[in-house]
Amino acid sequence: MTLPFLSHCCTHQTALTMTALTMTVLPRLAGGVWSFARSPAQAGLGLSGLHGSVPLTARGSGFEKPSVRVHLTQRRALCTDRPHKEDKDAVEVDVSRLEGEDNGIVEVLMCRPRARNSLGHVFVGQIRELVSGLRHDSAARVVIFRSLVPRVFCAGADLKERAQMSNSEAEQFVHGLRSLMNEIAALPMPTIAAVDGFALGGGLELALACDLRTMAYTAQMGLIETTRGLLPGAGGSQRLPRAVGFAMAKELIFTGRLVGGQQALELGLVNRAIPQNESGDAALREALNLAREILPQAPVAVRMAKEAINRGIEVDIASGMAIEGMCYARVIPTRDRQEGMAAFIEKRTPRYIGE
Repeated sequence: MTLPFLSHCCTHQTALTMTALTMTVLPRLAGGVWSFARSPAQAGLGLSGLHGSVPLTARGSGFEKPSVRVHLTQRRALCTDRPHKEDKDAVEVDVSRLEGEDNGIVEVLMCRPRARNSLGHVFVGQIRELVSGLRHDSAARVVIFRSLVPRVFCAGADLKERAQMSNSEAEQFVHGLRSLMNEIAALPMPTIAAVDGFALGGGLELALACDLRTMAYTAQMGLIETTRGLLPGAGGSQRLPRAVGFAMAKELIFTGRLVGGQQALELGLVNRAIPQNESGDAALREALNLAREILPQAPVAVRMAKEAINRGIEVDIASGMAIEGMCYARVIPTRDRQEGMAAFIEKRTPRYIGE
């Protein structure tokens, strides 16, 4: 969506801007809320998993769980006990829906151990499929991107695959990566990258496409493309300056330098950084803590807040205020807003349903 920038503060120009916003933004915002209200079953969607395609069917206001669940220890085994030769049928990205008090938290599990979760054709295709399914999934309130490969988040480009591509093929593939990162950034619910290991090049670009990032002190991240004769091509040159400022982003990109968790926190590159634990999943645990803080809040309000921030930051303040007003207007008629007011008056915990 392209929004007009106000070149003057005159009443006529402001009126034109408001008209354009009303014509372009409001219908899209309305569509976003409508999509949130739809179930994946209504949208005809399913999610691919370790056991093949799992259709999601509505059941009351919730959703039926997949009939087979793989526990974390089983997932680790499946991730590490790969056949010697990886092929196009291998499951490199999976999805896990947490249950009980964590119901509403969805994990995207990256599992390509021999290539350190590098962004190859199969990996990218599978993550794109999952992201597409999550876009219309009203049961997902928070999504965590995490790795099942020890000490690695995502190593970036698959240079072995890239070396076999022609110039035009490489350009087309990177264009697809850029599109994928935009799709992740456009997911309507909050997203968190749990970085317990290396996030290099496209791996950091994947983390930057998420709303929030947690990181272990021992992990390392950086846009290292200039050390390979390239520049960040999947959004890094645009998202990193928005996270740490232009001067620091230029320094990090020009030098290809890696930063650890403590420095990343000081730079504002991550939201939370903590010492690594013995099991190597400190960032994941912190991501879950953060997700649990988000989980009790009103889902429509959280999604509209994300919409207002993401779209407002790209335009002038007057246009941003108009976007905020439109997002606010979408929350007013929701049952969750009425529940929030009632819970406050009755001095009880609100029970939000996402409507």
